[in-house]
Amino acid sequence: MQRIPKMTVKKPLAGISGTIFLALALCATPAWADALDNLRASGMIGETNEGYVIARDASAQAEVDAINAKRKTIYQEKATAQGIDIEQVGKVYAAEIIRKVPAGTWIQIDGQWKKK
Repeated sequence: MQRIPKMTVKKPLAGISGTIFLALALCATPAWADALDNLRASGMIGETNEGYVIARDASAQAEVDAINAKRKTIYQEKATAQGIDIEQVGKVYAAEIIRKVPAGTWIQIDGQWKKK
């Protein structure tokens, strides 16, 4: 009987969703997480469907830049490990972030702001 070689099928997004919680837990120090929660609650920042935050108030831009830099590092590591585009990783994370953020958080979808 002829042996059939084992085929490996890559599922790039399957590994990403399983690591979302771990990555966010490792990168979200309590002080950083508290600041993020406070900014969300105040309406000074909002979440996008691309996995990044946007300053809704100019005074929050420095914090937004720091948050997005941390997220971009995570997304790039995951994209490299999975062999996919960083944008795909950001969208997977965005879906989870948007699902988890508390009610009242501003979310931007297709350029329009709405409260969750």
